[in-house]
Parts: sequence; structure tokens; C-alpha cells
Amino acid sequence: MQVHVAKAELWNLPVDAVVNPANSLGIMGGGVGGALRRQGGDAIQHAAMAVAPIAVGAAIVTTAGQLPCSRVIHVPTMEEPGMKIGAENVRRAARAALIASDRNQFKVIAMPGMGTDLGDVPMDEAARAIVEEIRAHKRPAPETIYLVDTNESMVLAFEEALRNAQANL
Repeated sequence: MQVHVAKAELWNLPVDAVVNPANSLGIMGGGVGGALRRQGGDAIQHAAMAVAPIAVGAAIVTTAGQLPCSRVIHVPTMEEPGMKIGAENVRRAARAALIASDRNQFKVIAMPGMGTDLGDVPMDEAARAIVEEIRAHKRPAPETIYLVDTNESMVLAFEEALRNAQANL
């Protein structure tokens, strides 16, 4: 598995699927979800809300609307919009996204920082949880993961978490 880190807008990437750090209700109002809905259209939110509630630690795959990717993987990090969460919720969401990628045979996915905005998880803890789940994932797909964010501090946290994981720290 290849892992790349980049400062990029998730909604512009032509990958098999992008990961939306969602809430259990499927409401895509703010943060990454809001941006995905604004760029890809309301069809994404309608599809997510149609199967809500979605448990933290579960994943659903929906249309990507007008986004350049094929699908959106919705992984709740919180039950309701704006909840404060812990890094364990980020870990469970990352694991769910990876399992959904394998189940749907998505070869290339993009995953943003999760839980660091409204959820209030420190960026280094969120990055470490995501990278640890990637390292623990032993299934064939995805083959390539892009860890992306528009926030330079989150990008640096991803890079540091990957360095530390490679050094077994």
C-alpha cells in the first residue's frame, strides 16, 4: 500500500472515493462534508441521509454527485453535528473507511484529517490514529491512499505521523 500526503482540496481529486468525516445523521452542513456538498451537489447529502442513522464506526458509500471522484465514503466521527469527540472516534472512522474501500474494491482513496475541527481532536492525535489504522489494514484495497487537507498544520501532522510510524516510534 502506498500512502501520500498532500496539501489539497479533497473535493478536487479524481480518485475512486473520498472519505467524508460525517455525523450519524448524514447532515453535510459544515467542514469537509459541507464543502463536499457545495462542490458535488445536494445528491450526496440526500443519499447519506436516506440511510441514516449511521453508527460511529460504520461506513456507507454514496454517489459523488458532481465531484471528480466516483464515490463518497461517509464515516461518522460523531453522532450529531458539532459534538466534541476523542481520537478513538477518529480511529473507528478511519478503520471503517478502509474496510469500506476494500469491500467496494476502491484502489485509490483520499482521506482528510478527521475530528480536528468541530470534534476538537488535536491534529497530532488524529493523524496518529489514522496512520495507525492504515498500518493495521491488511486487506488488498485500497492500494493507494492520499492523506490530504487544506490546513498546513494537518498536513504536517500527517507527515510526522507517517515518519514516526516508519521509525516505529
